[in-house]
Amino acid sequence: MNKCLTLFASFSLFVVFGLKAQQSEIKYSFDNLPVVKETVFKKDTISIEKFGAINDGITLNTKSINAAIVAAHKNGGGVVLIPKGVWLTGPIELKSNVNLHLAKNALLQFSKDFDQYPLVQSNWEGLPQMRNQSPIWANGETNIGITGYGIIDGAGEAWRMVKKDKLTESQWKKLVASGGRVDEAKRIWYPSEKSFKGSLSKDPGLISTNKTAADYEAVKDFLRPNLLVFNRCKQILLEGVTFQNSPAWNLHPLMSEDIVVRNVYVKNPWYAQNGDGLDIESCKNVLVEGSTFDVGDDGICIKSGRDAAGRERGMPTENVIIRNSTVYHAHGGFVIGSEMSGGAKNIFVSDCTFIGTDIGLRFKTTRGRGGVVENIHAKNIYMKDIAGEAILFDMYYAAVDPIPLTGQKRAQVQVKLLPVTAETPVFRNFHISHVVCDGAEKAVFVRGLPEMSISDLYFDNLTIKATEGIDIQEGRNIQFSNINLVVDEANPLVSVMNGKDIQFKGVNYDAAKVLFHVGGANSKNITAQGINVKPGTTAVTYQEGTSSKSLRIK
Repeated sequence: MNKCLTLFASFSLFVVFGLKAQQSEIKYSFDNLPVVKETVFKKDTISIEKFGAINDGITLNTKSINAAIVAAHKNGGGVVLIPKGVWLTGPIELKSNVNLHLAKNALLQFSKDFDQYPLVQSNWEGLPQMRNQSPIWANGETNIGITGYGIIDGAGEAWRMVKKDKLTESQWKKLVASGGRVDEAKRIWYPSEKSFKGSLSKDPGLISTNKTAADYEAVKDFLRPNLLVFNRCKQILLEGVTFQNSPAWNLHPLMSEDIVVRNVYVKNPWYAQNGDGLDIESCKNVLVEGSTFDVGDDGICIKSGRDAAGRERGMPTENVIIRNSTVYHAHGGFVIGSEMSGGAKNIFVSDCTFIGTDIGLRFKTTRGRGGVVENIHAKNIYMKDIAGEAILFDMYYAAVDPIPLTGQKRAQVQVKLLPVTAETPVFRNFHISHVVCDGAEKAVFVRGLPEMSISDLYFDNLTIKATEGIDIQEGRNIQFSNINLVVDEANPLVSVMNGKDIQFKGVNYDAAKVLFHVGGANSKNITAQGINVKPGTTAVTYQEGTSSKSLRIK
């Protein structure tokens, strides 16, 4: 991690939709990874018990814990110890040079009393918002950490709405009987009237001069906090601790740099609405390793602000290393988007396992976001029992769960050509290699926009067992090499719609009635070599209006 970097000057300019942008001046690779500056703490240790904290799960220890942190900070830093036991608390503010350390069998339990969490100016899904104060937070601090062996519980069950279709009948009846209220359709439970009222408004927490304090207070319960938010901080360490049961997102470093997340366990119920594991937003120099995620939304996610607000912020998430980690239930194992309007670049994901996630590698955006996502590398990715796509690129993200619930119908995407503007997102230069997936609905899905193809994708050494094979729509300059597919032979092995400059080299398959299906008037220069057309298999079919010269099998 601390070896010297080899720098390559590339001070070149390029033009994106008429706007000038500058490429990264440093070219990283897996052999030349970004360096993350780590924390260093004094060994001086003080226990929260010294400041009057009581281990009984009843006494509110907010003042005692914060007093210990302030004392350590004023003394030049050190360790604040949470001993074994159950420690009830309200919001905790971390200070520079302080390491909050949880002993084995320490449970830091955040209160279910919403009055403990004042409304504050914060950020939600990439936009400035009023939210309830996060249980753990820091603004502008340097050299901070949460380490140890204990558990931090955010009392998320007190805050979250729950969809009926995600529970058994007995679970739903018990939840409804506990209080709160259900919506008119009797499909969603809300923990309070304020929570329900907030659901009826568009962006109820959006900061606006037209709103008063009373307006936010009327929907306070709906403005769920993220469990941990470190905003504009430097040198962060999260190590060893279990973070669980968050009201909304679990871990949210925001506009921060030099972050290490090591050997943590992040968990939420699988039905937890917005129950993301780790959301790295507009951050620089990040290392995530040896960690486990089992959550209700995206597992490990890269973000950088939403729409105009994100573009105005102009802070990409960059120089990120994610390795040797496991994601169980989640909407996506490793994810970029959809709030990526500030861009993302120089991301390296390796030696990770995704088991039972809805999607494996998930890259999502939509019109209106803008932003450039580039220089993304993933290798040695192992997957099992993926409900949807093993690898997905989608520019039509619609803010819905990736897998429809039983009986739920989704409208078909309306494909139309629009002008390229600052609101047009860009996905380019992805390198994905050595992926093994035992079970998925679709192996690879690439769906760009008519006005902005997803481009420069390089896939090497993929072995995927799935119902469907490879589906490319509005993609350009895509290369597949050494691909092994086991798919339902009733489906085409590869479908291409309006694809340009696409190469397949060395494709092996178990069985297929049709190898390639090509559609779209704009499809051209598609080549395949090193593929055996087996007896009884049709090499290629064309949609009406598609040139029969668009694909060549060599």
